[in-house]
Amino acid sequence: MIQAEASRDGAFCWPVRVYYEDTDAGGVVYHASYLRFMERARTEWLRQLGHGQEALWRERGLLFAVANMEIDFLASARLDDRLNVSVILTERKRVSLTLAHTITAARTGARVLVRARARIALVDRDFKPARFPGDLNDRLQTIMEEQP
Repeated sequence: MIQAEASRDGAFCWPVRVYYEDTDAGGVVYHASYLRFMERARTEWLRQLGHGQEALWRERGLLFAVANMEIDFLASARLDDRLNVSVILTERKRVSLTLAHTITAARTGARVLVRARARIALVDRDFKPARFPGDLNDRLQTIMEEQP
């Protein structure tokens, strides 16, 4: 069973295994696969906060959309590598979050492979910006206050 871990810096960490489908012909992780890995980690981070994306959509008509990403590819992961994908909330605005992601490889002693910053907007059913519901807003505020 896959389980998230907390890191020393308070980050949410999601483990990922690199599969054949994630790689190019040379067995190196294709750059777009890192986006999927980060999406999985963000989804699990939200679920751990008690706000799964499916429930947010079904019950409140809200969903998250990636508004901006900045990515630095520092080293390559390879087929069958075990990776850790971290999520740290760095900024919360009325209708968006900024999250820092780091992807590290276990085979290289937690060598950083990718660093990214993602701005994620909350939108309604009409894809218009929406404010965070009170309970989620309160939880995000608590996270911001608790971080080192």
